[in-house]
Amino acid sequence: MTHSPGKNGKYEDFEGLRERAVALRREGYSLRQIRDELKIFNNDILNRLVKGEPPPEWTKRPNAKDDLRERARELRLQGWTYDQIQAALGCSRSSVSLWVRDLPRPEPRYTPEEQRALMQEGLARRRAAEHEKRRESKVAALQNIGELTERELLMVGVALYWAEGSKSKPYDRRERAIFVNSDAGVIQTYLAWLDLLDVDRERLTFRVLIHESADVEAAHRYWATVADVDVSVFAKPTLKKHNPKTVRKNTGDDYHGCLVIGVSRSAHLYNRIEGWWSGIVAQAQARLG
Repeated sequence: MTHSPGKNGKYEDFEGLRERAVALRREGYSLRQIRDELKIFNNDILNRLVKGEPPPEWTKRPNAKDDLRERARELRLQGWTYDQIQAALGCSRSSVSLWVRDLPRPEPRYTPEEQRALMQEGLARRRAAEHEKRRESKVAALQNIGELTERELLMVGVALYWAEGSKSKPYDRRERAIFVNSDAGVIQTYLAWLDLLDVDRERLTFRVLIHESADVEAAHRYWATVADVDVSVFAKPTLKKHNPKTVRKNTGDDYHGCLVIGVSRSAHLYNRIEGWWSGIVAQAQARLG
């Protein structure tokens, strides 16, 4: 039987209902069970009927945040920072702040010098990890290349020349093979390509292009080793004039300038290079189409 409210909006026989509700509560009934038993569907009335009676233990659900809060406070009292507590408990920084902001700020665990040393140590570890990751990527990529076939070397050499070599213009047909680069690996790959094309090494000329303030003799020795030639074969170097308005970054022992490699009587070679490059471009365009 449903109990209806009277004129004042209250259930009739409220005290009788309260006695029954309290008895049920003490027997271990939950609010939902009391509601269903007494057919009281007004939450305000239902709460008034059991006012002062604690809920049974089985209805109390543990609050995980209470445990986190207590643990956060323990850690804060041990001198932990907000970031350390957040990382250890897996909660938000705002929650940590709310839970422990009434506690005294811990004394710094390290002096400024120690903090700087720790930062440098952490930075060194991060850089070492990044270096190792880069090394692993390079090793994996190197292994992907495998053995270079003659056709592959032909394509590589053509692309290298068209990127770094001199090119004739429609208005100025010079048809000379001249290659310039500052990277030792690129130079050696280019020389291997010339060997593949049976270009006699006696037809090659070598010249260093370098800043006037650099060590020219050291650069000659360096490029002679890279190209596997004698220092005596180098022509007079081309020196770049210093511009006082610019700050040079290409300085130090690692700076060797550029090596210029020319091929005498190279008109036929140059025209073949143009033809090869046109073929590569045509095939690439076909893929795009």
